[in-house]
Amino acid sequence: MISHIRIPALLSRAGTASALTLAAVGGTTLAPGAVTEAQAASAPARALQVAAAKKGAPYRWGATGPRRFDCSGLTLYSYRKAGKKLPRTTAQQYNRTRRVSADRRERGDLVFFHSGRNVYHVGIYAGKGRIWHAPKTGDVVRLQKIWTSSVSYGRVR
Repeated sequence: MISHIRIPALLSRAGTASALTLAAVGGTTLAPGAVTEAQAASAPARALQVAAAKKGAPYRWGATGPRRFDCSGLTLYSYRKAGKKLPRTTAQQYNRTRRVSADRRERGDLVFFHSGRNVYHVGIYAGKGRIWHAPKTGDVVRLQKIWTSSVSYGRVR
């Protein structure tokens, strides 16, 4: 259920009053402008929100959260929190999702990185050519621009 909270008469730095509207989804308040109402109700938007909330969590191979993640562990965790089941590994997630073209990709779709026929990495599409992902050992969960054209997109069913 989506409800709105309107907070009247907040003072801006210029000293003028303005109102702030926050969307609340299932008891969680979203930042203003974070997602639209329709997006807030969807599993992909929720999974994207969960992944973003894990910003700075350390990478650990084989980890599925809640404090440490590898790439497919982050997507598994994020979608589980959004109420969807994904298998454990990148290759299994690739095989379980429905392919979508780059021009039809949407926020929350999975982005799979390829080397030849090998799928080696996955992240969650955040829009504007960026993904939330757990990159590698010694790194942390972060938002990053997609660095190659050797990707495909998968929609979680």
